[in-house]
Amino acid sequence: MCTGASGGVVSSASDDEVGGFHARLREQLQKPEGARLTDMPELYGERLDYQGDHLLESTAPADPFALFDSWLADAFLAKEQGVLPEPTAMVVATCVDDQPSARTVLLKNVSDDGFTFFTNYNSRKGSELSRNRRVALHFGWYPLHRQVRAEGITQLVSRAESEAYFATRPRDSQLGAWASEQSSTIASLEELTNAYAEAERRFDGVAVPCPEDWGGYRVIPSTIEFWQGQPSRMHDRLVYRRAGLGWTRTRLAP
Repeated sequence: MCTGASGGVVSSASDDEVGGFHARLREQLQKPEGARLTDMPELYGERLDYQGDHLLESTAPADPFALFDSWLADAFLAKEQGVLPEPTAMVVATCVDDQPSARTVLLKNVSDDGFTFFTNYNSRKGSELSRNRRVALHFGWYPLHRQVRAEGITQLVSRAESEAYFATRPRDSQLGAWASEQSSTIASLEELTNAYAEAERRFDGVAVPCPEDWGGYRVIPSTIEFWQGQPSRMHDRLVYRRAGLGWTRTRLAP
């Protein structure tokens, strides 16, 4: 026992405890540069050996949207089997002033015209898309050992299309679109809760209209890449590039 600075009595650590602490500290300090000094799994050894049918030029369709539709159907089947929660989740990456940013949204339509999603036009992504229409998309269907990447430009969908989709949303989500000035700074959770309550009062007993600053974007892709995991990191990568009214298809090294 020893006396603390305040005059109280504190317990001193045993030699074994001190030795153990120093041993753990030495182990942490020997980790590669940039590693965090926390107890965490060893990430160098964390990996999965992928499996899957080969993605072959001889069987892949000439139209990338036909292949996407097939893979999306597989993703929905995986959802039914309880292994893929959100098959339509996709990352949208934007870039302005050499500063990229990314966020996850939900795919709401896919056609030969492109991939469609909806959002608040005054959000960060909306603001950035008004300055730079070029975007990248990423679908991560990891339980299936599959990924899809797309790059292209965005265009606004028609007001009629935005309103038609908005009308299908759950009422709670419709009210949320009015309550939240997406990406703006708010003082507290209470402020957001009060804004939602105000939207409830405002539209009590009536249909919730689509806000003027809310709507859809369609991503018109110039490239679409399909990635199928394979053993030994010898993954299949087929990339489609738009060429006039059609597409070219090439294989990339993994």
